[in-house]
Amino acid sequence: MPVISSKYLLLKAQREGYAVPAFNIHNLETLQVIVETVAARRSPVILAGTPGTFTYGGTANLVMIARALAAEYQLPLVMHLDHHETLADISAKVHAGIRSVMIDGSALSFERNIALVQSVVAFSHRFDASVEAELGRLGGQEDDVMVAARDELFTSPQAAAEFVDRTGIDSLAVAIGTAHGLYKAAPQLDFARLEQIRQRVSVPLVLHGASGLADEDIRRAIGLGICKVNVATELKMAFAGALKAYLLAHPDATDPRHYMPPAKRAMKGIVDKVITLCGSEGKS
Repeated sequence: MPVISSKYLLLKAQREGYAVPAFNIHNLETLQVIVETVAARRSPVILAGTPGTFTYGGTANLVMIARALAAEYQLPLVMHLDHHETLADISAKVHAGIRSVMIDGSALSFERNIALVQSVVAFSHRFDASVEAELGRLGGQEDDVMVAARDELFTSPQAAAEFVDRTGIDSLAVAIGTAHGLYKAAPQLDFARLEQIRQRVSVPLVLHGASGLADEDIRRAIGLGICKVNVATELKMAFAGALKAYLLAHPDATDPRHYMPPAKRAMKGIVDKVITLCGSEGKS
């Protein structure tokens, strides 16, 4: 089974009214847990990695592991470049076999964002690689990028329509009140804005910063047109919490074959929960 573009998964989700879960990967264990769980639930999935993840794990290593897991479970997998910022970086990773790209020019002016995204779309579509872009900015921290709450810019429905039309992107990440990392207070999502964007934009819509959102907010967002739900922080917290607990209870432990399984089981609980929230079981 191949590593494929996310375009086809998202268009199917858009037609049928569910969302594809996108989980940020960080190591071998994360990949194993996500793929094993989605295979058992027959759910489509997107394996997302930030630039820091690909630096840490090695692009070639991560692509080969994803291909091996796709073959083992007879499940097409999407490996996705999350929050990448340059055409050069994206180009190298597409040449390495990745077929799903997020170009993040949200910190740029509207016109500079469009110009950057146009260049990425022109390159990526030559390789049947799908392109996601972001308009508006989320608060919080993603990898090494921090956005203060006062600098958050929500997505304009009118600008979104022009942005999609001029860039030719395959999916649009919208800023409606979510944030990367942990929420210090319950977020107030702008569902009216999301509804207006959906009315003006035909491509699948993406929700970043889903970790920590109320279940009912995620379901409502999907009902209003969100086709991809990104989860990162919850996986990291589950993994780290279970690992710390095991090592505290077993201070002499030295064998990762013993202390990794509890951490993997904790992550599996998060993956199962998100699949259920997305309504993606049986959709692969």
